[in-house]
Amino acid sequence: MRRGDAAGVEVADLAADGSAVTVVAGLEEFWADAAAHLARPATGPTLAVADVELVPPVLPGARVICIGLNYLKHVAEGSFAESGVPPYPTLFARWTQSLTVDGAEVPVPSNEDGIDWEGEVVAWVGSTLVDADPDTALAAVVGYSAFNDLTSRKAQKLTSQWILGKNGDNSGPLGPLVPAAEVGDLRDGLRVRTRVNGETVQDGRTDEMVYTVGDTLSLISHTFTLRPGDLLATGTPSGVGYARDPQWLLHPGDVVEVDVERIGVLRNTIVGNEAR
Repeated sequence: MRRGDAAGVEVADLAADGSAVTVVAGLEEFWADAAAHLARPATGPTLAVADVELVPPVLPGARVICIGLNYLKHVAEGSFAESGVPPYPTLFARWTQSLTVDGAEVPVPSNEDGIDWEGEVVAWVGSTLVDADPDTALAAVVGYSAFNDLTSRKAQKLTSQWILGKNGDNSGPLGPLVPAAEVGDLRDGLRVRTRVNGETVQDGRTDEMVYTVGDTLSLISHTFTLRPGDLLATGTPSGVGYARDPQWLLHPGDVVEVDVERIGVLRNTIVGNEAR
């Protein structure tokens, strides 16, 4: 969050009713020892949500790494079905500037017919990983958030590289960070649902993932160092809009929700391009 004094960006604990926040630590201080901060109650000042600006607790230099195809039914429903499941995860990058929060408005780019939903889970890295084995990599995860990888499909399909279609303004809403100890192991199967205007459009479970969090972070760490505050978006279940017949995309006025068991509900409204 940001507040209107010299404090800058701070990590805060959101009250259960969403009306207030209690400061945990400054952003850089938090990520210097995220596990310790999450293990003890917040002791900073308590402020009304109306008096602060909520922003994702993301370091400016953080990497946002996303798995593109990680549920078998999602692979089967789309344009990648003929190629089957690749031996290694299909990874792409988001910039931190594309991220936003629960309740934020998400604009449809002017050259898109609409944008597509992709409800999923993000894992937050809490310690440095270099050449890590899967168990070590998984143990480094300090928390999880609900995430919506909202996608500009026309832009995504212009080339074989997906970055343009995955970095629209405000196209990466993140829910609050929930400590890993409260979430448990995604391999146990947490329910992931996406709703559009109240209608369920995706309904999957995290034990359906092809590439696990530990395996994927381990793979990445053998090429580049993962640091505290980096994020891994774990991919979306089947039910995306572009693969439907007829195609169904999000338009201004639509409300999209991602509901993840033990993690919470992320809700955003779609608006027109003029909102940019």
